[in-house]
Amino acid sequence: MCWMELNERIIIGPELIQETEEMVKRIQGRLKAAFDRQNSNADLKRRDIEYFVGDKVFLKVSHWKKILMFGRKGKLSRRFIGPYGFVERIEPVAYRLAVPLELQKIHNVFHVYILRRYRSDHSHVISTKDIEIRPDLSYEE
Repeated sequence: MCWMELNERIIIGPELIQETEEMVKRIQGRLKAAFDRQNSNADLKRRDIEYFVGDKVFLKVSHWKKILMFGRKGKLSRRFIGPYGFVERIEPVAYRLAVPLELQKIHNVFHVYILRRYRSDHSHVISTKDIEIRPDLSYEE
C-alpha cells in the first residue's frame, strides 16, 4: 500500500497511516469513476425485453456451434432455431421454453438476450398461383 522511492525519507507511525488512507481513498475514487463510466456506456445498449406466456421466440444457437450442430456447418450454419413457445417466466430475464425432444439435452431455461421475438409474417410466403412459368425462356446455358 505504500508507494515510495527508495531514496525518500522514511515515514513512521501516524504519518504512514494517514498517507496510506489518502492513497486508498484516491484509488477508490478512481475505481468508482471508471465503474460509472463503464456503466453509463453499458446502459446505452441495454434494452428491457419482456415476453409473455404464449409468445413465440427464436433461440440463438451461434454460441452452441461447437457443441451441437443444427443443419449446415461453417458460415452457413443457423444462427437461430425455432420458433418455440413460452411455458413460464422464471425471473425478469429468465424464461422456460417448450423445446422439442431433440433438444432435451439442453436446459430449457434461457436468458432473455439469447431470444428473438417471432413475428409471423405471411407476406414472404409465395403461393403456387403467383408463379408464372414461361416456356420461351431457357434456363440452361
